Amino acid sequence: MGTELRLAVALDGTGWHPDGGDSPDAAPLSARHWTDLVLAAERGGIDLVTFEDTLGHRPNQLDAVLVAARVAPLTSRVGLIPTAITTHTEPFHLSKAIATLDHVSLGRAGVRLRVDADPATARHFGRRDLPPLPASGRPDDAVVADLFAEARDYAEVLRRLWDSWEDDAEIRDVATGRFVDRDKLHHVDFRGGHFAVKGPSITPRPPQGNPPIAVLAHDEERPHRLARESADLVFTTPRDAADVRRTGAEVGGARHFADVVVAFHDDRELTSDAHVHTGGPAELADLAQEWHEAGAFGLRLRPARLPRDLAAITGELVPELRRRGLVPAEPGPATTLRGLLDLPRPANRYAAPRGA
Repeated sequence: MGTELRLAVALDGTGWHPDGGDSPDAAPLSARHWTDLVLAAERGGIDLVTFEDTLGHRPNQLDAVLVAARVAPLTSRVGLIPTAITTHTEPFHLSKAIATLDHVSLGRAGVRLRVDADPATARHFGRRDLPPLPASGRPDDAVVADLFAEARDYAEVLRRLWDSWEDDAEIRDVATGRFVDRDKLHHVDFRGGHFAVKGPSITPRPPQGNPPIAVLAHDEERPHRLARESADLVFTTPRDAADVRRTGAEVGGARHFADVVVAFHDDRELTSDAHVHTGGPAELADLAQEWHEAGAFGLRLRPARLPRDLAAITGELVPELRRRGLVPAEPGPATTLRGLLDLPRPANRYAAPRGA
């Protein structure tokens, strides 16, 4: 773990409070709503933003990948990580979309993979049947196991497709009319329990080589295994510093961000899968410092009400963290999301070693 605490903000419509945001003028279906939020996060020293998404019934739900693509050209430093549902989307399509996002953002794209066991969502697509949820609301264990196995295959297919073009496959030789060196395009030939994908991609290799893959891992073995085996970064939901230490050990080498719902000075009841902070920015800085010392690479802050809680994060929390030396006073030299996460750019698995 480095000495600097990384900060992420999770954006979800008008905020994570079920009552909605703090402004009656909030327009979560407008491009300006999202660009204003992401630009405020970038100007306020946030390292990356995530965009929530679901394929179920939910009001005001835009496509996370498209929202990220909309804000990408207007930003210059902040990482952009949309959510994608592996259960009902094709890895070939998503690999192309995230590669495109990485190109238009000049290397600041990532993707969070999510499974969905809801049979009502499955009926939107008609391609697979999922059993009804029991009265507990918790899906059958065998179904969950299969969905997470599918997500592991999905992550592998994404990375293979991103590698299916070598970095210098584009030659753009006007004299000969050759756009690409076909010897530097590769069939991925993936065959697993859920996908059979030949490739290659139709989009050149992303600037980062492989954009970082993220998962949300609650305190259960299967999401922790997915984080260990398939993710570059993982969002977890600890309750205290001991939880941070234990969870960090279980998710392996993935960059570990601990989630906190931020509802500054809000005494209304709010329950969440993550820790809910209702105190002030100074108290949250105490928590951030404690959890960082316990091993968290970063914090992912979920503003309960937008834009109010995001403004307090950037205007009060970040300056306090800077005073404590936990985050830098100025942005660092990294210009890509992998750079912000201290992750090296991976070599292409299909390219012949130099000098071979």
